[in-house]
Amino acid sequence: MIGAVRDFRLHDGSRIREQLLALSDVETSFTYCIIEAPVMLRNYHATVRLRPVTSDGRCFWEWWARFDPSAADKQRLSRFIVHDIFEAGFRSVGALLRGERRFAAPGHRSAIPVGSPVVAVEAAAVVVTRHGGPTVMELRTVRVEPPGPGEMRIRQTAIGVNYIDVYMRNGSFDLIRPPAVPGMEAVGTVESIGPGVASLKPGDRVGYACAPPGAYTTMRTMNAALVFPLPDFLSDAAAAAMLLKGISASFLLHDVYAVKRGDIVLVHAAAGGVGSILCRWAAALGATVIGTTSNAAKAEQARQRGCAHVILYTQEDFAEAVMRLTGGRGADVVYDAVGKDTFETSIRALAVRGHLVSFGQASGDVGVHSIDRLASRSVTLSRPNYGHYCDTVEELRTQTDRLFGALREGIILAEPPTLYRLAEAPAAHTDLETRKTVGSLVLIP
Repeated sequence: MIGAVRDFRLHDGSRIREQLLALSDVETSFTYCIIEAPVMLRNYHATVRLRPVTSDGRCFWEWWARFDPSAADKQRLSRFIVHDIFEAGFRSVGALLRGERRFAAPGHRSAIPVGSPVVAVEAAAVVVTRHGGPTVMELRTVRVEPPGPGEMRIRQTAIGVNYIDVYMRNGSFDLIRPPAVPGMEAVGTVESIGPGVASLKPGDRVGYACAPPGAYTTMRTMNAALVFPLPDFLSDAAAAAMLLKGISASFLLHDVYAVKRGDIVLVHAAAGGVGSILCRWAAALGATVIGTTSNAAKAEQARQRGCAHVILYTQEDFAEAVMRLTGGRGADVVYDAVGKDTFETSIRALAVRGHLVSFGQASGDVGVHSIDRLASRSVTLSRPNYGHYCDTVEELRTQTDRLFGALREGIILAEPPTLYRLAEAPAAHTDLETRKTVGSLVLIP
C-alpha cells in the first residue's frame, strides 16, 4: 500500500522505518524513503527496479539511492549504504529465491553492525515558536543526539498532554525558551542506550513523566535515571494518559495532604484528567468526595468517578453548597487546579484547620493575597511543585510504585484517553483550554 510504513528491528536492537512512496507494475519498480534510522541519512530515498534481459524472464536488479550527507560523512555513509544495506539486501533476496528459510545468506551482518557507534537521527517534533496561543506550535524536523553516558534514546509511541504544557506554551511558567519543544510525559521503546546504563536495554517498553520538557517528539534522548519500565497491563496510550496525572494524584493525596477515612475532600474539575484520579483514589481512602464541574454531563462523569456529591459551579456558589452538604463543617482539603476563578471561594469552602492545595492555574494566576484572613479558621495553604516530589530516583520510584499498585488493585482506572495525531497538538491544546474534553488527552506520533 502506498504510504505504508515498514517498521523493523536490526540485530543490535535498533529500529528502521521505511515508507513506500511509489509502486509500478508496469515499470516493475518501487520507491521508498527512510523516515527513521540509527544513522543520519538525511532525505534518503531509494528506487528498486527489475530490468528484464532475457526472454525467459531473467533480469537485472537495479537499486540506487540518494541522500544529503555532510561533506565529512559522505564517503563513510556511501560505503555503509552500498556494503551494509545493498549487499545485505541482495544476499537476502538470493536466499529467499533459493528457498532458504532465512532472509540472508550465512555469515551476513545486520545493516547496523552490533557495537557500531549510534549517531544522531532526525525526528518530527512540535515546536513552540514563541509564547502565545495554540497556533504558535508548529511541526518541525529536529535533530536527536545519540545517548551519552547514563542516557537512552526512546522511540516514542504516545505522548501525554497536560495543563503544564499550556503554561510553558503561553509563558505562564518559565520552563522553555522558544523555539523549544514542550511536553513532560511520554511512553515508547528504548531505541539505544549509552555507556553505564544497566537497568534497561534496547527494546524495553518505558515511560517518563518529569522535567526537562521536550516530550512532543517522535524520538528523544533522556537521562536513564528518569525513565522507568511500564507494567504489561498498561497500554501505551493509557500509560501516557496516566503517568504525570497519576503521579501528581499520588503525592497530592499522600504527601502534600494525607487523606484519611472520614475526611471531606473537595476536588475542582472533577471530570478532568487529574481530578478524575483524585476523586476515585480519595474515595477509596475512605473520604467523602465533593466535586465541581461546569455542566450536567461532566457532573455525571464525576459521580461515576467516586464523587458523593457534585456541584455545578456555573449555577451556584460552591462554597455555600459545600457548607450546606457538610452541615456547616466545610472541606478538610480542597484540591484546586483552576486558580484565579476559584481561589477565594475555595478558602470559604474550607473547614477549621482546612488545607487548600493550589496545584494549578487553568484560569490564571491567583494574584497577591493577604494571609491574615486565613487565621480566622487556621487555614493552611500549599502550592506544591511536581518536580520537588519526583526529583530523585528514590522519590520517583515511591510515586510510580504507589501509582502502579493502585492501578493493579483497581483502586483507580486507566480510562481510554482522547487521541490526537502529533501534528494536531494545537487542536488538543485548544480543546483542553476550552474544557471541551473529559479525561486525558494523548498525542500519537
